[in-house]
Amino acid sequence: MTNEHISTYIERSVLATLRGLIPNREVRSQEEAKRVAEHQAIRLLELQRIESGPVPVEFIADLPKIEIEIVDAPVSGASFWNGTTWIIQLNKHEPYCRQRFTLAHEYKHIIDHNRADALYIGSRDATPSEQAEQAADYFAGCLLVPKKLLKRAYYGGMQRTADLADYFQVSEAAMTVRLRQTGIVEPAPRCTPQSTPFSRSWQYRMNRRTQIQGV
Repeated sequence: MTNEHISTYIERSVLATLRGLIPNREVRSQEEAKRVAEHQAIRLLELQRIESGPVPVEFIADLPKIEIEIVDAPVSGASFWNGTTWIIQLNKHEPYCRQRFTLAHEYKHIIDHNRADALYIGSRDATPSEQAEQAADYFAGCLLVPKKLLKRAYYGGMQRTADLADYFQVSEAAMTVRLRQTGIVEPAPRCTPQSTPFSRSWQYRMNRRTQIQGV
């Protein structure tokens, strides 16, 4: 088997494995769609043998048939098939931690290709497109800040949000969300009782020679 055939097999195997976790039926709730996203993130970490942080999400760029473009754009990122390759575009003006999150987010859209209609059917609160974006964000959070690794760091003594964000190379906002999603920190109340005096508060090929650059 040639190197080209091997690399193509690896990419198909990764995508096939992750897509295989999508139920062969219509997913009726966004919570189930998020569970699918988390299972996919965990499986991808297992396939890459990643057991400690920070997660080197740049491995996505090393998969065959994936190209990264660092571009001047009005949005954080985009992804599309150009006929031969998946293109993931990242906004060159955004910081490194945001580019990492966007890279993972856009890869989830690639995983969902041709299956989104069954995964996201919409609800009174969100359109199918909005649900797809929410699931991609959830996947990115699960991939970059895995629950197992976050708990290991948090209960090992690293409990300041800023320190955790720096360790996992994500924004403090993203870390705050993951702390709540994993149940480590309770969500803030929607409102503070009046009797409470204080409230608490994209064309470059990404390979070994080209790194994601923030400005």
